[in-house]
Amino acid sequence: MFVDSHCHLDRVDLTPYAGDFDAMLAQARAEGVQHMLCVCIDLEHYPAMCQRVKDHPDISVSLGVHPSERGGQEPSVDELVRLGSDPAVVAIGETGLDYHYNDGDLGWQRQRFVTHIEAARRLAKPLIIHTRDAREDTIALMRAAGAEQAGGVMHCFTETWEMAKQALDLGFYLSFSGILTFKNAAALREVAQSVPLDRLLIETDSPYLAPVPYRGKKNEPRFVSHVAARIAALRGLSVEALAEITSENFFRLFRAARPAEQRLPG
Repeated sequence: MFVDSHCHLDRVDLTPYAGDFDAMLAQARAEGVQHMLCVCIDLEHYPAMCQRVKDHPDISVSLGVHPSERGGQEPSVDELVRLGSDPAVVAIGETGLDYHYNDGDLGWQRQRFVTHIEAARRLAKPLIIHTRDAREDTIALMRAAGAEQAGGVMHCFTETWEMAKQALDLGFYLSFSGILTFKNAAALREVAQSVPLDRLLIETDSPYLAPVPYRGKKNEPRFVSHVAARIAALRGLSVEALAEITSENFFRLFRAARPAEQRLPG
């Protein structure tokens, strides 16, 4: 049974399911997906995102504003803490730094990242961090703002082993997406081979980054099995073992996502 630790269910293409959201979920469940984390990227669409998944106990949600989002509501610490106090919210993010699609003075982006880190610390909820072409600044801000006090995951990790080690040293998990299956991702597969098994997560980032053999098509949670299979082969594990390990890692990190009947007292 797999956990898709990062997807955008409110943006998944439902054309193959005649527009039926529940049919898409049913197919994912039929293919072994036991839980999904639906990740927020802006405050404007957050209420509708929550409404879409609220009747599904196997879907958790996060709260945050993506580093590349411009023109919408800028989050404050107080607003993130107010909204993030909802028990349905299991994480803060996605947040972080993205210098690939942004240029000029990016001080606003760094301040937004710090805002999310502070909110996560206050809420004692883990962070979901996005980083692209911003290795040094991402780690520097995580250290300066005390991100290790909240913990979290470096989602859709595509960076170097050096950065991976720095994130691991701060207590963070690393999550791998369909990019790992791409022909030109040999260096990333080496990183995935080296990450401690108890810090490893898998994701789709649906509807983006569909894995081989669906590359170029719209992604969806059921394809997370292909990410799992690739990592399992790299690590010399069965797919079932890899699924069990990454699922347990997910519920250890995102404690509030664990089904109530499986939670330990206290």
